[in-house]
Order: sequence, then structure tokens, then C-alpha cells
Amino acid sequence: MSAPSPVFAIVAGEASGDILGANLIRALKQLFPDAIFEGIGGPQMQAESFRSLYEMDRLSVMGLVEPLKRLPELLRIRRNIVRRYSNNRPAVFIGIDSPDFNSGIEQRLHRAGVKTVHYVSPSVWAWRQGRIKKIKKSVDLMLTLLPFEADFYRQHQVPVCFVGHPLAQQFGDKPDKNSACTELGLDPQRPVLCIMPGSRSSEVELLANLFLDAAEVVRQTWNADIQLVIPAANQARYQQVEEILGHRPNLNILLLQQQSHLAMEAADVVLLASGTTALEAMLLKKPMVVSYRFGAWTYKLLSRLIKTPYASIPNLLANKMLVPELIQDDASVDNLSAAVIDAFDADRRELLQVEFARLQEQLAVDSGAVAARAISELLAQ
Repeated sequence: MSAPSPVFAIVAGEASGDILGANLIRALKQLFPDAIFEGIGGPQMQAESFRSLYEMDRLSVMGLVEPLKRLPELLRIRRNIVRRYSNNRPAVFIGIDSPDFNSGIEQRLHRAGVKTVHYVSPSVWAWRQGRIKKIKKSVDLMLTLLPFEADFYRQHQVPVCFVGHPLAQQFGDKPDKNSACTELGLDPQRPVLCIMPGSRSSEVELLANLFLDAAEVVRQTWNADIQLVIPAANQARYQQVEEILGHRPNLNILLLQQQSHLAMEAADVVLLASGTTALEAMLLKKPMVVSYRFGAWTYKLLSRLIKTPYASIPNLLANKMLVPELIQDDASVDNLSAAVIDAFDADRRELLQVEFARLQEQLAVDSGAVAARAISELLAQ
């Protein structure tokens, strides 16, 4: 009598997790050709013969009000997932990102004797480090996208595997500025500054005018020929930025809806809000100035909780100040404009490109294959 097929229970709550999940399933199939994959996932996972018990979109909630409205439904889904896999134990439960939803499942299933894996570390290394105690009790294996995250877990005796970042393989070795400029209608012979004030309404509200003021100073004091481009993250941010630009008729800016990678590829320098965009700019080998502002009370609270010496991923990866970070009070028009002008320096750009290429090589691992091998080793223990 043949052994039953192993069941891999996976829960992904967002589009980025769906991509990671599909890649992982493909790799796991190589090691476990008879395996069954089920849980919660999106179209990419389902294309790999994954059975989704609920629509992934039901988990994709943002903001403060929407999660509260959907809380009863989310709690019901989580209870059902826990009940299903407590009664019928899978070979392993894999929570992909979505820590607010998955951590409760992992904790209960781990207690019930199910092996648990969490894929994509929450930012526990950066702030609220006390969460590591709960993770240690809930997770048999943490899969991290960044190497310094893995170092943090090892320090706290949590089993971990660095699997690389999927974005690192999506970008070429050298960006094609000329082609990107031509596609956007920009002159590749003139300097280009890409301005990215964030993807959230609150970020744009706090940063857009500040970044635009800095860009005006750069144009007036450094080079009147500079071209400015803003790729809005979505339709709502496009309308928000468009309204802001309506009060600046003399500041000639190309406003795009999305197309952020193309805009950054066309740029010589990127002025951006701290976040994943800094990683994308690094992979495109673009000098950048990283900035952020919080509300006064929020910053007062967070500044006590944040434990890292740097805010941006390039600096965290390099463990040194590769790119300038101007946060809160340091994010003044004078400081930002001076940092942007400095970033256009040709020698500095050349040195950064070498550093960025080295960091990209470090991240460009076959994430799915490495993660699948680590999970296989966990199951063999």
C-alpha cells in the first residue's frame, strides 16, 4: 500500500505572496512530485494546481477602517484554517508574509504538533523586537529575503534560511537609460530626476511638496535643464499628485500613472520615500536620496522602538551609509536639494553602481529552490 501524498498547506494574503507561493510550489514539485498543495492563494498559485479554500482577496485589506469592518470574516477564516489543519495535519504549514493573519495560525498549529514555516520575515529586526519571542514559539523555520534578517534570527536561536530576494533576478545587470527616456519622451542627453513621494496618501501629503520644493532648488541652483518625472503608485496617488502640481504651473514635470521601474531606469538620480522603492532603485543601479517624515507624535513613538542604524535597504545590506538618509527634521529643502545635487556627481554614481551590483549578486538566489530544499530538510528532521 503506497504512502499518502504529502499535503503542503500554504496561506498567502497578497499578490506579492502569490508570486512567491507559485515559485515555491514549482520548486517543491521537483522534490515532492505527488504532493498536494492547498490553503489560500491567488491566481499564480492556482495555476500550479493549488487549491484555494478561500479567495485570497478576502485577506487583502489595508488601512485602519477596512480591517475592522472585515474582522469577523477574517477571524472566521483563520479559525477554519486552524481547525482544518489541526484535525488533518499537513506535512507542513507555510505562511507567506501577511504576519498579522498568519502568526495566529502558525502559533496554534505549532502547538498542535504541525511543522510551521514563515516565508518573508516581518520587520522584527527593525522595531518591536519583543515579537521574536512569539515567533520562536510558533515557527519551526523562518525564510528571509535579506541576509541581515537571517543574521538577526540566528542571534536569537530561531531556525532560519536566507533564500534571496525575487526582485534581484528581475532586473538586468545594467539599466538602459536611453531606451527608457525615449519611451517616456525624455531627452537622454539631459539630466533626469525621478521623484517618488510614496504610495500612501499620508506619505504623499507629507513628502510631495517637500520633494518638489527641493527639485525647484536643484533646478534653480544647479541645472535649469534638469527633467523631472513622478511615477504615481496608483490612480488615487495620480489624482493626489496632479492636484498638488496644479498649484505649481511653472514646474514642468512628467506625471505618470505607475511605470515606476521605467521612470527610475530613465533617471540619473531618484529622490524617494523610504521603503521597497529603495531596493528597486538599488537593483536599477541608481544613486538615490532616501527621505521620510512622520507626524510628530508618530515619530516620537517610533523613534523609541526602532532599533536599526539605517532606514533604507541598501544601507542595511551594506551595513554602511551608501546612500543619504534624511529623516524627519533632517528632511529639509536645503538638505534634500544638496544631497540630490551631490548624487548627480559622475564619480559617485560610478562607485555606487559597483556597490549596488555586488549587493544584487548577493540577493540573486533562486529563492524557490533554496526555500524548497530548506523545507525538505525540515521535514526530514
